[in-house]
Amino acid sequence: MTQTIKFHDVTLRDGQQSLSATRMSTEQALRVLPLIEAAGFESLELWGGAVLDSCIRFLDEDPWERLETFASKMKDPKKIQALLRGQNLFAYQPYPDDLVIAFIKQAIRSGVGIMRIFDALNDRRNLQIAILATRAYGGVVEGAISYTTSPVHTADYFVQYARDLVEDGADRICLKDMAGLLHPREAMKLLPALRAAVPVPITLHSHSTTGVSIMNALIAMRSGIDAIDTAITPFSCGSSHESVEVLMAFADMMGIEHGLDPRPLQEAQKELFAIAHELADSNPYIKRFYRPVSSDDVDRNLAARVLELLDAGTDAAIEEAMSVCRQITADLGYPNYDDRIFSAQIPGGMLTNLHSQLKQMGAPDALDAVMKEMAEVRADVGYVPLVTPTSQIVGSQAVFNVIGGARYSFVSNEFKMILRGEFGRTPVPPNPQLVKSVLGETEKPLTYRPASYLKPVLEDACTLPFVQSHKDLLLHLMLGQPADDYLKRHREYNEPTKTMDEDDLAFVTG
Repeated sequence: MTQTIKFHDVTLRDGQQSLSATRMSTEQALRVLPLIEAAGFESLELWGGAVLDSCIRFLDEDPWERLETFASKMKDPKKIQALLRGQNLFAYQPYPDDLVIAFIKQAIRSGVGIMRIFDALNDRRNLQIAILATRAYGGVVEGAISYTTSPVHTADYFVQYARDLVEDGADRICLKDMAGLLHPREAMKLLPALRAAVPVPITLHSHSTTGVSIMNALIAMRSGIDAIDTAITPFSCGSSHESVEVLMAFADMMGIEHGLDPRPLQEAQKELFAIAHELADSNPYIKRFYRPVSSDDVDRNLAARVLELLDAGTDAAIEEAMSVCRQITADLGYPNYDDRIFSAQIPGGMLTNLHSQLKQMGAPDALDAVMKEMAEVRADVGYVPLVTPTSQIVGSQAVFNVIGGARYSFVSNEFKMILRGEFGRTPVPPNPQLVKSVLGETEKPLTYRPASYLKPVLEDACTLPFVQSHKDLLLHLMLGQPADDYLKRHREYNEPTKTMDEDDLAFVTG
């Protein structure tokens, strides 16, 4: 059993992305950032994921300024973690190598200390340039495994992928269970196998959507896993992550050192409640669930029962332990779990967005049908893990199939990109009949690493008058029109455009 456990905080990135659609502003985050840092977390995930897009599209903020402000306010900015979508950067499609390299270089210069890098398809080729660039510019690489379930996603599959990531240069490994799909029975097998397979630290990242994340965190602590992602109430549980307050109680009972100071944590929680209510229009949970919680509020009798059942280890004991864990969180006022996700596999931040979009489309009662259809679409495209961007692509196609009438009567360009292999190699080949009907007889999927087909972009001159710095250029090239709209609102058109500095060019060509 682990004698110490490191808790990572994801409240200000994935927590608020999952529960408040990434609408937390820099000003709001700064109200709690010093308190969260003072609590003693090993790392704080503050950037990446949907943050950049949300900053320019909804918050009218410069994401570079957000990152640099966070770094300037922290005593140890090297604790700043960002989530990078491999070759897709912080957006939704593959980008050329030169842009990936330059973006990572700037992110590390602006404050990122740890880069968690994943690929939606677990195609290791899509992580290799990002891993090399992060290491070259002094960042710590956490290679992430996108967890999912399917006939091909076995424990051996994930263990081998972890070995591949370490071989490619990962300093740490993260098991990223973005939809809460890791059943505790499987966790009992997979987590010890991962720990035995790789010599580097391992982090468990699990969303609470299905109500199993606390159980899996306990199994992780018993399996020698080094760190667990957590969030602070009221940005924990639901479609977010396990509550750090609850896990602290369990760790204390198990005699495991976690090193967190509850005093600043409780102060941060109080301010986070105020922020959550400020973001209530984007948060479907805050008005119905949550109340102030400390680790002392966890029912020790129920917690002891969970630990006894874990010791028993039988399938029946595991099922009962899951039920007791769910009772603990329900008694503390956290949102209900959703078992439908085990089949639909919708990740944490997508469920509330999907419900809202269906309501806007005049089909609020179609959610169950769409969730069922997502499982069918996912199988058709080769059992891809559902995480950005594949979750949005598969989800959108399921909506088209349900609301549009005939299945695949309309197919998005992004869906075609998956079938062509432009996002990478799918776990198994897509349904050949679907490929034939969508792509025709002559179009063949890509053979080599997808980014090898993309030409460089940074050596071309940019003459747009509102693109006035290297950081502006990176946003323009990655996010396109939304970035341009933001830059037009915030730039005076009187400075020269900078395309690429000498260090970037030397790294790309050297």
